[in-house]
This record gives sequence, C-alpha cells and structure tokens, in this order.
Amino acid sequence: MEIKKLTSIDEMNQFVQQSGKHLLFKHSTTCPISAQAHEEFQAFVKDTNTSAAIVLVIEDRPVSNQIAEQFGIKHESPQIFLLEDGQVRWNTSHWKITKEALKEAVGE
Repeated sequence: MEIKKLTSIDEMNQFVQQSGKHLLFKHSTTCPISAQAHEEFQAFVKDTNTSAAIVLVIEDRPVSNQIAEQFGIKHESPQIFLLEDGQVRWNTSHWKITKEALKEAVGE
C-alpha cells in the first residue's frame, strides 16, 4: 500500500472523509524519535491493506495544525491516528508508535 503525502487541507479532508480505516501519521523530519516512528509506520504499511497518509509537520504546518484543531487532539510529533469513517478511533505518539501497536489498533 502506498503512503499518500498530504500537503494541503483539501487533501487532508478528502483523506479523512474516506470510508473504512486509515492511518494518518504526523512526521517531523528533524526529530530522531519521529524518524524511528516513521520506520515502524512504513514497516506496518508495507504489510497491510490499510490506506495510509503522512503529513510533514514542519513543511506543511497548516495541515498539521488543522488536524489538531479538527480532531481536538493536542499536536505532538511524531503522532499517529487511526481514522474510521471520518472519526479518530485511536491515536498515540512518540515511542508508542510501533509496528505491533499499529497492528493491534487496526485489528490485523
């Protein structure tokens, strides 16, 4: 499954509104913790059919801010959300973002 890069609020809204389960990952390209979480995220997505997207929090700050505002969940980075039918079903951040945790959250 390919990871979609969301660079505009429109793209983000389209991604969120899809039906079914989706993973949305907020990634800081300057943070070593985020780099580790990104590897775990990619490893999970490679072996799944769950659609996934990434937002680069520094490069695309308006999109990142919109996510925090829209879902009412304080911004952290790295941070991941499991979305289902436009709602956040689960989220976590930092070292808790592992392939195993994602597997469990998605129910695979």
